[in-house]
Amino acid sequence: MKNKNKHHLIKKRLSRSRSGDVIMILALSIFTLIMMIPLIYAIGMSLKPANELWVFPPTILPQHPTLKNFKDLFSLMTDSWVPIQRYLFNSVLITAVGTFGHIILASMAAYVLSRYTFPGSRFIFSMIKGTLMFSGAVLAIPNYLVMNALNLTDSYMVYILPAFSNTLGLFLMKQFMDQMIPMSLLESAEIDGANDWVKFTQIVMPLVKPAWLTLIVFSVRDLWATGASPYVYTEQLKTLPYALSQIATGGVARAGVGAAISIILILVPLVVFILSQSNVMETMSTSGMKE
Repeated sequence: MKNKNKHHLIKKRLSRSRSGDVIMILALSIFTLIMMIPLIYAIGMSLKPANELWVFPPTILPQHPTLKNFKDLFSLMTDSWVPIQRYLFNSVLITAVGTFGHIILASMAAYVLSRYTFPGSRFIFSMIKGTLMFSGAVLAIPNYLVMNALNLTDSYMVYILPAFSNTLGLFLMKQFMDQMIPMSLLESAEIDGANDWVKFTQIVMPLVKPAWLTLIVFSVRDLWATGASPYVYTEQLKTLPYALSQIATGGVARAGVGAAISIILILVPLVVFILSQSNVMETMSTSGMKE
């Protein structure tokens, strides 16, 4: 089987001309450079001295790079009456717990909707798809009413509980399980004596690894960027993006600090994406099974 696939790849590769490969590489390189320009520009802004921030026309790269913006940011953070470590701890806790709970709950619910057909299952999934049309601003008041009724305002659960109930993860996991998990595989495992928990943890979750890796990227991106919440009043429970946004509100004088803040906020999601990208591509090409 491996030799057959290898022969097929070699044959497919030989069917393309070298000029076609060169054109494809050049096109991909150009598109990659275009997509990287915003990131390069943000990094360049964070390294510019004050006299280069307002140059017109603006330059992408700094002429005299400096780390003064990051030094000023560090000085401002150390002067905060709430230690910056507290804000960082809050963001890390919210991101880690929210992401883990979202992946587990979304995967378990998706497994039930994908594996079983019961009265109302189609209606439930239609409702889940309908919730994807609503933005976070529309759900602000219902979220507050729920949190207030549960006496969870001014606590970490204000950030974590909505992340658990994000329907995007459930939708993606359910669709992926429908396409990638053959029913005959689960039936064979059931004949061998495997219960639902064994099938879920040892068969389904490894096969849908691309889906939950993708959800990790989305969840970390959203939770790490969580700023001020109208339901949290205690300063010690607020997040790092909130603290950094307060520092950046100093006007023109803190434009360089604001550029340094933007790099810090995109650093964690960017690292998570880079670490997950290769795994997603690898599992997408090897874990798929069809009837």
